[in-house]
Amino acid sequence: MDYTQILGWLKSYKEKTQCKGVVVGLSGGKDSTVVAMLAKKIWGDDVLAVLMPNGIQSDLDDAVTIAKTLNLKYKIVNIGDVYKSIVDTIEWNEYMDSNGLPYRESTGIKITDKAQTNIPPRIRMTVLYAIAQTLGFRVIGTGNYSEAYVGWCTKWGDCAYDFNPIAQVTCTEVVELGKILARQFGLDKKFIVKSPADGLTGKTDEENLGFTYDDLDRYIMTGNGDEKTIEIIDTLHRNSKHKREMPRVCYFSKP
Repeated sequence: MDYTQILGWLKSYKEKTQCKGVVVGLSGGKDSTVVAMLAKKIWGDDVLAVLMPNGIQSDLDDAVTIAKTLNLKYKIVNIGDVYKSIVDTIEWNEYMDSNGLPYRESTGIKITDKAQTNIPPRIRMTVLYAIAQTLGFRVIGTGNYSEAYVGWCTKWGDCAYDFNPIAQVTCTEVVELGKILARQFGLDKKFIVKSPADGLTGKTDEENLGFTYDDLDRYIMTGNGDEKTIEIIDTLHRNSKHKREMPRVCYFSKP
């Protein structure tokens, strides 16, 4: 793919919207790394990478290395305590007994495992926007087309951004683009080709999805694939349609 088209689009966006800087959530994965490199080319020193581990993040050092190699300003915001506090506050009520001693009582709401995995991305969205608004910057998106096609993203989490340069770029294309940019920045390509993982479930994306990104991209681009994989992809695509659309609004005529 001709990545100069993306750079041209970003340059035009910067000029037309007078976007003076960007905030990028840098996870250490290929998508955010590629977006960080694209942003660096257009905004230079006006790029702030925000690293947001949820407690202990095994590949946090990767994100730090990437930020330093790209000469990015970066900040680490650990969301672990906030995450625990949100879950705890939803599941438990805190009271004081007649002796002034605290005690807890269940609210009757037990957050499901799936719901818990979506809380950190939504906290990260809040962090990014709080920082961006404070600096007068904008939040740049890091999700690729393949992930969005099957809904492998969190609504109002990593799906939330002001603009996204790789929203129409497949996972396969992101890797190829990443290799080109990595050579230009002197970044080890291992950060581009490592297996994508959400950092939440302890599994790779492909293990969670039940098919490979190669399978997904082949189907997206050509419509080809084995019957079982196609059925899974079509189901995920259909069920995640709401993530790719603006919220529905009730319009009616007024007198």
